Amino acid sequence: MTYLSPGTPENVALAQHVNGRLRAEARIMAARAFLFRAIGLGVFAALGGAGAGAAFYGYATMNDVASASDKLASALTTALNDVTLKTKGEVTLTDNTLKLEGGVPQAGKPDVAAITTNAGKSEAPASAAVRTSFTVFKTVPYLDGSIVTGWNFKGSESKPEKQYCYVTRPQSFGDGTTSNQTTVAIDGQVLPQPARSEINFSVIARNCVWFDPAKL
Repeated sequence: MTYLSPGTPENVALAQHVNGRLRAEARIMAARAFLFRAIGLGVFAALGGAGAGAAFYGYATMNDVASASDKLASALTTALNDVTLKTKGEVTLTDNTLKLEGGVPQAGKPDVAAITTNAGKSEAPASAAVRTSFTVFKTVPYLDGSIVTGWNFKGSESKPEKQYCYVTRPQSFGDGTTSNQTTVAIDGQVLPQPARSEINFSVIARNCVWFDPAKL
C-alpha cells in the first residue's frame, strides 16, 4: 500500500475532484428541489384556477336560472292579464241555442214560472224580495272558435235588459288549452277597435245575434 503525504500533487488533485463531485451533487439536489417546488406551485395554480372557474360557472348558472324564473313569471302575468280562463262546466249546445226546460216562452216573453220552481222554498227572509234573472246565449261558429251573443233578462221582462257579443277561440297555455275571450259589441254597438288587435270587430259584429221579437 502506498501512503501519500499531505500537499502532494496527488492529494491536491483528489481533493479538487471530491469538491467538484460534491458541488455537482449539491446542484443536482437543488435542481430537483426547484423542480418539485415548481410542480407543486403549478398543481396549486391549476387547482385554484379550476376552483375559481367552477365558482364562476355556478354563479352564472344561478343568475341564469333566476333570470329564467323572472321571465317565466312575467310571461305568466302577461298571459293571465290578457286571457280569460274558463272551466269545463260550460253548457254544450248541439243546435247553438240555449233551451229552457219546459219549452220556449211564447211571444218572446220568458217563462219565469218554469225556471223558478223553488221560489217558495227560498231561505231568504219573508220581507226580502226574490229577484230572478237569467242569460240566453246564441252561438255562431267562427274559425276554430265561436261568436257568442248573450241576452241578460231581469225578472219577467219580455226583452233583455242588456246584450253583449264576444268571440272566443282556443289558446295553448303551457301543457293545456284555454279560451281567449274578446268582447266586440254591447247592446248592438261595436266597441272601438284596439290598435294591436288581430280581430276585426266590425266583421265579428256582423255575426252577433241580437234580440229580435219578430224572429221568436
